[in-house]
Amino acid sequence: RMVGLRADVRDRAGLRAAFEEGIRTLGRFDIVLANAGILTSSVGETDDEAAWCTTIDILLTGVWNTIKVAAPTLIAQGDGGSIVLTGSTSSFVALSDGSGGNDAYIAAKHGVLGIMRSYANLLAPHRIRVNTVVPTGVATPMILNEQFGRWVANHAELVAPMRNLLPVEMIEPRDVSNAVLYLVTEEGRYVTGSTLTVDAGFLARP
Repeated sequence: RMVGLRADVRDRAGLRAAFEEGIRTLGRFDIVLANAGILTSSVGETDDEAAWCTTIDILLTGVWNTIKVAAPTLIAQGDGGSIVLTGSTSSFVALSDGSGGNDAYIAAKHGVLGIMRSYANLLAPHRIRVNTVVPTGVATPMILNEQFGRWVANHAELVAPMRNLLPVEMIEPRDVSNAVLYLVTEEGRYVTGSTLTVDAGFLARP
């Protein structure tokens, strides 16, 4: 069964209300995926500060809010659980054009690793595992759109280093989903505080 509810990860009260509605309907939960995302670009960006704030609020504060809403119930259930945060190759590599949106994306994805490591320590006594999945570019509407295409065309110096070691431009969503499946199931029961890269070798390039 599925309960589909809409909430804004920037709004902790709204997020908690959706979470509690899901619990009332399904009875319990065991897995948390913090995957809300946004990617702004300097193409058409008119408010540098607004782009920074929106990106940080969704990609970093939203992850923190998700953990803060979900963790108390996972702890109270007493059966452990698994939390997976979505990072990026940008969690390790800083390639920005200096715009508010790009700077915030890099900062937020670096910050996600810090949150993951902190809560892996905090929640381990409750048998709750916290990890990060780190993909390269994924073929989703976040990057398969006209605006991002214009950004790529205008920033050849930044795009050139953004290449995978394996001869693929992007990976598919299912490649990330399969990695998450490993982290949240019995097969990954002793994996915590880790980053699982699904990057076609991006981070291994010299």
